[in-house]
Order: sequence, then structure tokens, then C-alpha cells
Amino acid sequence: MKLLLADDHPMILEGTESFLTSKGYDIVYKCGNGAAALKGMRLFCPDVVIADISMPEMNGLELARLVQQEGLPGKVVLMTMHNEKSFYKKAQEYGVWGYILKNFSSGELIGCLESIQSGKRYISPNIPSELVAAPAMVDYELLSLMEKKIVHLIRQELNNRQIGEKLFISERTIEWHRRNIIEKLQLPKEKNSLLKWVMQYYREEIL
Repeated sequence: MKLLLADDHPMILEGTESFLTSKGYDIVYKCGNGAAALKGMRLFCPDVVIADISMPEMNGLELARLVQQEGLPGKVVLMTMHNEKSFYKKAQEYGVWGYILKNFSSGELIGCLESIQSGKRYISPNIPSELVAAPAMVDYELLSLMEKKIVHLIRQELNNRQIGEKLFISERTIEWHRRNIIEKLQLPKEKNSLLKWVMQYYREEIL
């Protein structure tokens, strides 16, 4: 696993590099701001980017947004002192793969990277539960078996064509099912609302 590190505090940057290197991880690039991290991603193609949220020139959230927008392959992990709801919700919206509070980062980094390597996102257990709790009123039984299968595949970040190939149905049928799911879950009728909901709240046990 190739890693890129971005933090504007030199001691934290050096300490994180030393810790991860001692655990056998390959640090391909390190820098002190989000703009440099984005350039490093394009140049070195890391598997995972571990970035602070508060950085000059471009913060970690903006970096995550641009990574998502450009479709860059590196998975973003944010380390932060912030446990405010607004920061966490933005991180989820931008598809981050890990969210770790800096107070606990050294003890959680390896677990986070191992989760990512197995294809699972990681959220620090030290984040207040009210920030990560799913809406209580969602009734998953409203979804048909086909709709649950589609939600499961959306969670794997497959597009309509790929989902159709998996389920042997057309892209148009997938789109029709997606509209029904949005209606049943009472999600806002805006672009990517279902994707955002799935990435934030989906749990395997709804199948």
C-alpha cells in the first residue's frame, strides 16, 4: 500500500511518516498543504492519502472534494482535531474512506488502513455517536429485494451499467429502481442524493 501524507505541522508529519514506515508502509510523498497533496496524487498515484483537515492553500475537505470530482483513485483519510457535525458530514459527502480524531490517531491509523485494504471505510469510534447515527425513521422493509440488491451494489461504488450487468437488467430499469428507492426513503430529489445516503448510512444487515 502506497501512502501520501499531508499535514502543515512538521512534527506531526514526521512522526506519522516514522510510525507508518516502521509498520512497513511505503510513503511515496509528503507535503504541508492540500494543493501540494493534490499534485502529489496526480504524480505518484498513492493508494491512500492521509491528510489533515486544517491546512493552508487547500484544506483536507477541499482536497477530498476535488479527489472525488476528478475521480482520482487514491482513497482519502482525514485526521482532524474537529468533531463538529459540519466537518464530519462534509467528509461523508465527499466520500472519504477514513475519519480519525488526531487525539487518537496513532492508535487507530493501522486499523483504518487495514479496513481500507479490505474494502471497508473506517470511522473513529471516538467520534460522538450523534454525528454518525443513521436516521431513526428509515424503514428498510419498504425496499423490494431487487432494490436492496441495487443499494448493496451502489455501496460498492458501481455505476448503473455495472449494476445492470451484475443483475442482468438494463440501465434504464436500474434508473427506474433508483427513483423508487429515493421516493421510498424520502430522500431529496437532487443529484447523487441516493449515493450520498448509501455511503453514509447503508449497513449490510438491511439485505
